[in-house]
Amino acid sequence: MDAQKNKHAAIIADEQNALIYKEGELYLEDVALKDIAAKVGTPVYCYSTSALTRNFLSFKNACDASSPLICFAVKANSNLAILRLLASLGSGADVVSEGELRKAIAAGIKAEKIVFAGVGKKPAEIRFAITAGIAQFNVESEAELETIAKESKALGKQAPIALRINPDVDAGTNTKVTTGTRHTKFGIPASRMLDVYSQLCANPWLIPRGLSVHIGSQLTSLGPFKYAFDQVITLVRDLRSLEMPVDTIDLGGGLGVTYDAEEPPSFNEYGKLIQAVTAELDCEVILEPGRCLVATAGVLLSEVILNKSQESRSIVVLDAAFNDLLRPGLYEAYHKIVPVRTDASSRPSRRVDYVGPICETSDTFCLDEEATELAAGDLVAILTTGAYGAVMASTYNTRPLVPEVLVRGTEFEVIRRRESYAEMLNRDVLPSWMAGV
Repeated sequence: MDAQKNKHAAIIADEQNALIYKEGELYLEDVALKDIAAKVGTPVYCYSTSALTRNFLSFKNACDASSPLICFAVKANSNLAILRLLASLGSGADVVSEGELRKAIAAGIKAEKIVFAGVGKKPAEIRFAITAGIAQFNVESEAELETIAKESKALGKQAPIALRINPDVDAGTNTKVTTGTRHTKFGIPASRMLDVYSQLCANPWLIPRGLSVHIGSQLTSLGPFKYAFDQVITLVRDLRSLEMPVDTIDLGGGLGVTYDAEEPPSFNEYGKLIQAVTAELDCEVILEPGRCLVATAGVLLSEVILNKSQESRSIVVLDAAFNDLLRPGLYEAYHKIVPVRTDASSRPSRRVDYVGPICETSDTFCLDEEATELAAGDLVAILTTGAYGAVMASTYNTRPLVPEVLVRGTEFEVIRRRESYAEMLNRDVLPSWMAGV
């Protein structure tokens, strides 16, 4: 079935994520995925150093005209090794929790290159970030501004602040990852920005840095970006006309990737937009890419447990489940799945459902997919899973947390190991009154 084999090769080529078939075996860089499966077991996330490096440098070069501070959105992939690699390339970090902030610092990202976003920062998190000396807080409400001012005063140290505007724009993406409409929990309404910025400037414990905006994730058009950015530009000019300082604009992230048939803007197209809207503002520009840097650099490697016929449906049960990759169950997201060996392509093609073993109907990956017939023990690669994969994994059904592997050339190492069942049991603690029961 040469046509089927060529189809899989074309899918891999489109991914541009360091995957390639060599003599019938799927490789990530120069490592056969079957070798990772043999040593580490499945399911397992596998990331490519070369793809991560290429993606970051391509994004940086495309946006260089604006001289931005690029702050990787840690929520997309918070593995310490991934953060260390990006730090070595010059990346800062966009964090939304003290845990992410601590990881970024541990990975070697300097605090002055870290922005702290999120709608619900706790006082202890705020104190830690102020003490660490972060670049700025992206503040999302008047209540948060008051809390930061209170904590800054208690510490005797000023806090740098950017106010996040909610531009009330529909990003045209999944409603669960849309953050820029007035009905979401994010940001400050445009109608309140002048008043809140005045409060910011009047407080001696706060340093007004500027503005931020973020309208959602997996955007596949520049139109919503442009609409939101124009509001930021107008607000910058209005604030400056009132003699209030605006030194930075954080334009967020959200640029999409191709999971199926999407055609998101290229890095160069995005970079040209950033340059066009910021050229005359004389501001430091901050960008927060996440998914577009890491998604295509990772695959989830899984093994077929069994095939099952259910009425008129053919079901392929994988050992990966939605506790390992939540996106299909949570967002109804699509990920291409390809066989690790192309000799499987000589088998008949049929319509199948790829599912996991968890006791939930939503534990599915692809439904009614045309695929090569697979047998128990065959390996598959679930593509474009470097973002929002391992970070959203859990131990639901008391399944060990999925491990992660980083590949570099001909070598690979585990960068998050799989817990043993003994370790999982030891995380639970029985209360004292159950002793001896």
